[in-house]
Amino acid sequence: MSAAIPRTLELPSSVELGMGEGGLAVVRVFGPAATAEVYLRGAHVSAWAPAGGTPVIWMSEQSEFAPGIPLRGGVPICFPWFAGHPTDASAPSHGFARLADWQLVEAREAGDDVVLVFQLTDTEATRSSAWPHRFEARYTITVGAELTLSLQVTNRDSETVTFEEALHTYFAVADIRQTTVAGLEGAPFIDRLSGAKPAESTPVRFEAETDRIYLNTTATTTVTDAATDRAITVSTQGSASTVVWNPWIDKAAAMADFGDDEYTGMVCVETCNIRDNAITLAPGAGHAMTVRYSVA
Repeated sequence: MSAAIPRTLELPSSVELGMGEGGLAVVRVFGPAATAEVYLRGAHVSAWAPAGGTPVIWMSEQSEFAPGIPLRGGVPICFPWFAGHPTDASAPSHGFARLADWQLVEAREAGDDVVLVFQLTDTEATRSSAWPHRFEARYTITVGAELTLSLQVTNRDSETVTFEEALHTYFAVADIRQTTVAGLEGAPFIDRLSGAKPAESTPVRFEAETDRIYLNTTATTTVTDAATDRAITVSTQGSASTVVWNPWIDKAAAMADFGDDEYTGMVCVETCNIRDNAITLAPGAGHAMTVRYSVA
């Protein structure tokens, strides 16, 4: 059994531990209401499909499954900072959590749902990083007709800590040019390509590279894929930021782990607490950020 799974942990019949791409350990869920796949590296959800439905989560066919390289697609966990570190250019983009091996500490069935709980705590390596604090992170994944992801971070340090966090979800769509993201109408945003923008009155549409940060919003969003008539609803708790991203033609071509034409089949709607919405915790305090995905 993998060192990232305690020997005393018994897995229900709906949960299997196996070897995934690149020889990485992966947990596979075969529940009555849905199937899913989670890599222990990064506690990275790489697949989820409700029973009888098509895959909801997108992974790049060019994703590298190699030491020290993050997976492209799925649901990366960005923690304890988002994007590049503000003062340390050598620090990994989006923090260390998506590169670390998380421990599976609980696996159980709850009706038609399957619940997995992963844990990450500080190590000598994290304490010598750009964020040197003691912490405990617990990540609860509930696989069913809906997919619920909940990241609970507790400050185990003796001083106040501040961090950013994001569940950087990649959704599969048939055609990005026929896809919209609704629910953020009325919210101003930061266009990372051109600066601050006023609120718009219509859903987000995609005709070029899109990289938007919406701060101070708790809005429920809906990703509508007109080509397949599928709508994915994204409901959150404990999140005050949303990021919407598609790399489009030039950026997709520039990324080694992203197929040149794959941008047409994905969109990111990320549940976050970043920038002005970063979380500050007193010693011993905790914070939970939760997102629920449902498909119509």
